[in-house]
Amino acid sequence: MTEVAIRKVAVGDVVANRRRGGEIRVVLGPQTAGAKTGFLGVLTLGAGEFVSEHYHPYSEEFLYVTKGSLVVRAAGEPITIECGEGVLVPKHMPHRVENPGTETAEAVFHLCPLAPRPELGHVDTEDLPNPDHAQLSVQERS
Repeated sequence: MTEVAIRKVAVGDVVANRRRGGEIRVVLGPQTAGAKTGFLGVLTLGAGEFVSEHYHPYSEEFLYVTKGSLVVRAAGEPITIECGEGVLVPKHMPHRVENPGTETAEAVFHLCPLAPRPELGHVDTEDLPNPDHAQLSVQERS
């Protein structure tokens, strides 16, 4: 029997990716925890911020709001998700996440299964708000 290590990762130890908008932090994934089948992270959107429209050709996305409320535009249709509610975005469905409110909103997201390579996991269908933002690994910023 092979032993598998359990890895604990704190959200504060993960650098935010801001390329698509807001703060996206993959807390448990291949790079942070050695995950093989998917990843889980935290999304923080300030008032008026958004994550640009994209889709996942290999993964479903689960999004659960933990603070405030968000609007998910799935295939152009707005779906309001309040704190304590979640939504499942099927693979191949274009979606955009917005915070139209006046306070910061937070959500937990999970995508699975993984794409064969990280660069194949997202297909952007809208201009990125921060295309030059480079995400540094925890090791690179230390």
